[in-house]
Amino acid sequence: MSTALTPFRVGFPEEDLADLRDRLARTRWPEKETVGGWSQGVPLGYLQELAAYWRDTYDWRAAEARLNALPQFRTEIDGLGIHFLHVRSPHAGATPLLLSHGWPGSVLEFLDLIGPLTDPEDPADAFHVVCPSLPGFAFSDKPAEAGWTVERTAAAWDTLMRRLGYERYAAHGTDWGSFLTGILGETVPDHLLGVHLAMPFAMPPQGDVPVELDARDLAGLAALKDFQANEGAYSVLQATRPQTLGYGLADSPVGQLAWMIEKYWAWSDHDGDAEKVLDRDRLLDVVTLAWLAGTGASSARIYWESHNKMALGPVGVPTACSVFPKDARMPRPWCEHRFTDLRRWTDHERGGHFPALEQPDLLVDELRSFFRPLT
Repeated sequence: MSTALTPFRVGFPEEDLADLRDRLARTRWPEKETVGGWSQGVPLGYLQELAAYWRDTYDWRAAEARLNALPQFRTEIDGLGIHFLHVRSPHAGATPLLLSHGWPGSVLEFLDLIGPLTDPEDPADAFHVVCPSLPGFAFSDKPAEAGWTVERTAAAWDTLMRRLGYERYAAHGTDWGSFLTGILGETVPDHLLGVHLAMPFAMPPQGDVPVELDARDLAGLAALKDFQANEGAYSVLQATRPQTLGYGLADSPVGQLAWMIEKYWAWSDHDGDAEKVLDRDRLLDVVTLAWLAGTGASSARIYWESHNKMALGPVGVPTACSVFPKDARMPRPWCEHRFTDLRRWTDHERGGHFPALEQPDLLVDELRSFFRPLT
């Protein structure tokens, strides 16, 4: 591995898939939950049915084919091998766009966006799309030493874009990718046309800065407090003991399945049936990739490195924030104070933490509308 851009194809051996099916068949199940619904975690009946589908029906090779239909590469940045998709538009004047995922996601989240973004009806809407895999995720290397913070990863992403020949580019992120994208706006503003964030975060203004919060802002803060009390255990564990967690995830595919599926259910916008907005096979794509790549521990370490440790400094580049009803919502005045050139704020009527999976058409329209006048 070097600074060269090395073509990459996905191809897990058949024995890995046979081992997965064998492990699923030999799962030792716990007893049923003592309450109805999901308040104690993933219900036993649902997980058993989903695991049976994973073992007997699901086709990972279809996901491999989707990935391998796109140009993929690896390159070394700051001593670490980084995997990324790089899909150039057929339109020469297309805008470079960096898409950054988070946890429990991967580049698989963005596959439905790539066609509409790279080859739209109107060439003015075209993007050259770059989707890297975070360190410790998917086909990027797993750091062998501490220090791969979100800030360091943001610097690596900027190096990648410049290595690809993009001196200025647009950037979008969700989850950890949202934090990373904001940090790019802090640290390399001259390289950015603008940033588009789903789940923007900001600190309350300090000193005598007047701040008036409306009912929606206060409801968002209350929801964040409730999230920490009732949903935040995963982040505490990953931020403090990712290695201990990793043993179970590396050894049990059903453990990996439950750990991830709970979040897709809890953080997406649905009426109780997440599979109405998140296709079952797409969910199993992301879980299978995590299992086959063995990233249960390595993907959790981003929390150990960076959870509640980022400065969230001022961002002066043109910014858009997309806020979805089932996702975290920071007060808009706090975000206006951090993102000093906030040009677009959209409180969407539907959608959750995974807009590229839940509302891909809406997200594509958002990216086009925001970045078009900036190019």
